[in-house]
This record gives sequence, structure tokens and C-alpha cells, in this order.
Amino acid sequence: MFCLFGFISPGPLELLVIGGIILLLFGNRLPSVMRSMGRGIVEFKKGVSGIEDDVDKAVEQDTSASPKE
Repeated sequence: MFCLFGFISPGPLELLVIGGIILLLFGNRLPSVMRSMGRGIVEFKKGVSGIEDDVDKAVEQDTSASPKE
């Protein structure tokens, strides 16, 4: 039995039944959804690495420009 507040979690059999129902309902659209999710994750990682590169460059410029004490 599944409760909204999470006190009783579904067991393995219930999860399989829920997964089967999801496959029946969204089976034909599932590959395209997963493909678009994968593209979104790749774009997100590219954006994060671009921001990290910008921060690293700014830190390097700041440390090279500041005088040593």
C-alpha cells in the first residue's frame, strides 16, 4: 500500500506493477523522452564546465595581478 506521506513505501512487486503500467502508458514515447533528457543533461554539464572554466580563469588572473605580501 502506498501512502502519500511516505510512511509505507511500496515493495518490489508493487514497483514492478507501477513500472509495467508506466511502460504501457508511455512506451512509445519513452525513447524520445529519454533522448531529450540525455541531451538536456549534456547541455547542463557543458554549461557548468563553462562556468567553472570562467571562475578558474578569474581566480588565476586575480592571483597573478595581486602583489605578494
